[in-house]
Amino acid sequence: MFLFSKGLLYTGFFVVFISVLLLSEIYFFIKNAFLIYDRTIASILQNDFSADFSKHKSYENYSSLFQLYGRLKNKQHEELSKDIIYRSILNNIETGIIILQKENDDWNIFLMNDYFSKHFTVPKVSKWHYLKNQLPSLCEIIEEQHFQEMKTSLQIRVNKQDTQTFIIQTSATRTFNQEYYIILLDSIQKVVEKKEKEAWINLMKVISHELLNSLTPIRSLSQNLSELVQQETLSTEDLEDIKQSVATMHNRSNHLQEFVESYRKLAMLPSPRKEKTELSELINDCLKIMQPLFKKEAISVKNTIDFSRWILVDKNQMEQVIINLLTNSMYALEAKETKEITLSAEVKDKRIYLIITDTGTGIDTEIEDKIFLPFFTTRKDGAGIGLTLSKNIIEAHGGYLAFENGENQTKFTVCLLE
Repeated sequence: MFLFSKGLLYTGFFVVFISVLLLSEIYFFIKNAFLIYDRTIASILQNDFSADFSKHKSYENYSSLFQLYGRLKNKQHEELSKDIIYRSILNNIETGIIILQKENDDWNIFLMNDYFSKHFTVPKVSKWHYLKNQLPSLCEIIEEQHFQEMKTSLQIRVNKQDTQTFIIQTSATRTFNQEYYIILLDSIQKVVEKKEKEAWINLMKVISHELLNSLTPIRSLSQNLSELVQQETLSTEDLEDIKQSVATMHNRSNHLQEFVESYRKLAMLPSPRKEKTELSELINDCLKIMQPLFKKEAISVKNTIDFSRWILVDKNQMEQVIINLLTNSMYALEAKETKEITLSAEVKDKRIYLIITDTGTGIDTEIEDKIFLPFFTTRKDGAGIGLTLSKNIIEAHGGYLAFENGENQTKFTVCLLE
């Protein structure tokens, strides 16, 4: 107004123009600043971290907001990476896995791994009722249990073939106000095949070890003998070497023969010829046989079985089992000052439990799963068939043989039907 009152029209118009430009610049700057703020907040709320706000570092007032956006973006990338890894792991497991997620009163399929989809020829559907159309027998059992935790076996027909038996194990969990239901399905046949394969591998390791222990020195000695006999003359020292080599080969051959004989005993165990046998009489007969050895080793034996009970067993085979277990306990007490073996028995649920407890060194946790393995032994002079043979005999009688490691004691339990 001052410029216009002085007649400086052009100067006044120029000043007005510049003022309008400055006001426009300020308006668009503020608008853009609020727009960036709104876009950042909207991206965070929508979990959309595809935008790059690094070019807007000039907005120093928003530095904390941009840091928050960057951290959440990195967090999302970490979660996506973990999700990919977890799904990859679940898809490579040879167990059928389904994870359900509850939504209102219905269930959605949160995850179905590749093994389940391929084994049951089911597409990766997203709704429970779609899966129910494909596998009604499975879904009906789960619904009957009201989506509660369970572990049982069931029959499922796969690809219109014969029904197969599966072990089903389910669990329910709740996190962040979300309910999940996890279903695991294992084929009985697959579990059995896996166990058989592991047993064969362990057995072959032991057999290979035993065979190599004998064949390696025999091969070495035979090669040495072959070189000696090719000489024109033999010295006294050579003859002594031949005698020692032949004696060693003979010993190792005997060991191999005993090894094969032990395997034959396991493989050709005769069926038990059961007859009525009085339990305490059976125990006393075994203790009489072992008494000289116990006396030699200064072992105290306590027989606490004070009742009479008739059992239907093969007496000779059961004597072998009890003697094997007592012998096993005797060797476990070799390095102990207090040497005690206790025999007890109890009757429960139409079963008789014979318990043999010793105060020996116990069984190392590293070998607990191997003690019933054929030819496995920790003794230098052991054949490694005592516990295996005992277990087979008890199982042939319809019972089982179990052990329990305790503090400064080991307990073997023979369970038999009355």
